[in-house]
Amino acid sequence: MTKEGGSPPAGPAGPGKGEREVRVSLPGHLRNLADAPPEVALRIPEPATIGAVVNAIEMTYPMLRGTIREIETGKRRAYIRYLACGEDLSHRPESTPLPEPVASGQEVFNVIGAISGG
Repeated sequence: MTKEGGSPPAGPAGPGKGEREVRVSLPGHLRNLADAPPEVALRIPEPATIGAVVNAIEMTYPMLRGTIREIETGKRRAYIRYLACGEDLSHRPESTPLPEPVASGQEVFNVIGAISGG
């Protein structure tokens, strides 16, 4: 079963040929909007890139389209950050390959809602 046209959930057989299964954590406000659990497993095509993860999030949870990236430009929103393996990937191009521990499903790709204030 899919969520509104998204990728089918990875079953016992795992991802298909040419796909990877990545674990993604969304910030609370986006989880609430998408009615998603704290961590989701998403299938992404090879090559496993930052952009492929964000595309899979938006396909699986279409109500999040425009909340992570601007609809008009496709650029990451200013108060959203991508973290993986203890590294901030936020300012890297979407074509950047995922760290292997994330691409292999061992580590989580974290989408973080940054906090600002004074």
